Amino acid sequence: MERKNENQIAYFKAWLESRRYSNSTIKTYTEALMVFLNHYPDKHLSEITNSDVVLFNRNYIIKKGYSASYQNQVINAIKLFFLKVENRSLSINNIERPKKYCPLPKVIPKEAVEKMLTSIPNFKHKTALTLIYACGLRRGELLNLKLKDLDSKRLTITIKNGKGQKDRVLPVSEKIMDMIIKYYRMYLPINYLIEGQIRGSKYSETSLEKIFYKYLGRVYKKHNFTLHCLRHSYATHLLESGVSLRYIQELLGHKNSKTTEIYTHVSMIGLKNIKNPTVDFDL
Repeated sequence: MERKNENQIAYFKAWLESRRYSNSTIKTYTEALMVFLNHYPDKHLSEITNSDVVLFNRNYIIKKGYSASYQNQVINAIKLFFLKVENRSLSINNIERPKKYCPLPKVIPKEAVEKMLTSIPNFKHKTALTLIYACGLRRGELLNLKLKDLDSKRLTITIKNGKGQKDRVLPVSEKIMDMIIKYYRMYLPINYLIEGQIRGSKYSETSLEKIFYKYLGRVYKKHNFTLHCLRHSYATHLLESGVSLRYIQELLGHKNSKTTEIYTHVSMIGLKNIKNPTVDFDL
């Protein structure tokens, strides 16, 4: 890749950072852009047109069988780069995009969540996974949680700069706050609530994923749940216990109520009360 392109990508990365995009989005967008530009090594940026994006989409992404989400990420990155860095707009809307796939969230049975959490011997691991489930946290929200975000008197935690750069205040039970206080006295963190091996540093995302798979694996020998499924499970279990969707939306920090409504599709409480027409059949 030309040195100029490298400089432009660095500028693009700096622009994304200034706009407070998440670290994962910045990484995804810059890497996707590099892949695209490397596909046309002999072309100057000024020579790239909409047809080049169309051909890249068909001959690289689709041909190699990359996922629909990756396809959209690449197209979004290209669109944003040329608009904000090159100051020209490509006709991205004319490019073929995959139909959006909306899989249902995977829900871990409440009994299995309880069995997993109560059997964790390491108290730091227990506290981390319990907080994700008990508060419906995203992985990054837990790892970014600082001591100053906790209020033991009001029984709340404040999530700063969550998805969409939004703050929200979450209630916690006395039992959960007692767990947090016990954890604090045991590990004495100085900055983040859940810290890594070096005091004051963030706990590793990879390590958090690993402990989830490890402990849930003791309940489900072979499972395909992810750490994020704890958040899905929290929302679904709240819905099944009769909590209003409006409150669940606030707790999860969803901007759009339609995002929260997806949990109605996995909750079985209402569906189980439906009388099947075959009940009265003499089969």
